[in-house]
Amino acid sequence: MKVVKTHAEVGSDGTLRLDLRTELPAGPVDVIVTLEPIPRSPNGAKYDFADLSGKLKWQGDAVAVQRKLRDEW
Repeated sequence: MKVVKTHAEVGSDGTLRLDLRTELPAGPVDVIVTLEPIPRSPNGAKYDFADLSGKLKWQGDAVAVQRKLRDEW
């Protein structure tokens, strides 16, 4: 048995087309396909941080801390 992992695109008609080159001899084969959608964030980022927003409890003056950090440079 040989496992092949590849990315593919589902067409607007819902059809998945695969064209895979293998080293198998000509003849019948059993094929197992596992479909796993790739999540996409709305802004094109690789990771969606929306689930983390609002989690940090900031105490103090954010602008003052920012200025202090810049002064260290």
